[in-house]
Amino acid sequence: MIYWQLFLSFFKIGLFAIGGAYSFLPLTEKEVVERYHWLSKPEFLDISGFVKIFPGAISVKYATYVGYKMGGYLGVAIANFANLMAPACFVLIATVFYTRFNATPHVKGAFKVIQLVIFAMIIAVAFQTISLQQLRSWTALLVVAIAFCLFMFTKVEPAVIIVLAGLLGAFLRFI
Repeated sequence: MIYWQLFLSFFKIGLFAIGGAYSFLPLTEKEVVERYHWLSKPEFLDISGFVKIFPGAISVKYATYVGYKMGGYLGVAIANFANLMAPACFVLIATVFYTRFNATPHVKGAFKVIQLVIFAMIIAVAFQTISLQQLRSWTALLVVAIAFCLFMFTKVEPAVIIVLAGLLGAFLRFI
């Protein structure tokens, strides 16, 4: 039963993970925390930080973590297969569709609105991943501002920013 649930959950996540890395997090949380209770909310948030430091697709890392926790190595294989199956099919279909109709106003309009919705979902995930109490100190706000500026205005790799933040938090313990 657990393997079928893993398959259905991660197929659904893969099916609706439109917009990239962070757009699927609300759906993933609903599936693995609220629906099946495979992870607690604090564990989900811990894993959010954990999976960001490794290379590769975040959805694959969630599928791997949850799949292993719930079903061992077979759970990993099933969750990842399900997670990748829908997007692979969609990309193939979309490639054919897009190459034929990409210049039409309807397709351009659809992609513009989808981008706005994904932007809103990413903002929502940002607010869900942190407690507002964590932002009440000047030090925390300074860390957020510096990380934002490094990400937006420099060519510093995001992974380097995350590793440096982890080191800063681990060794200075001031936040």
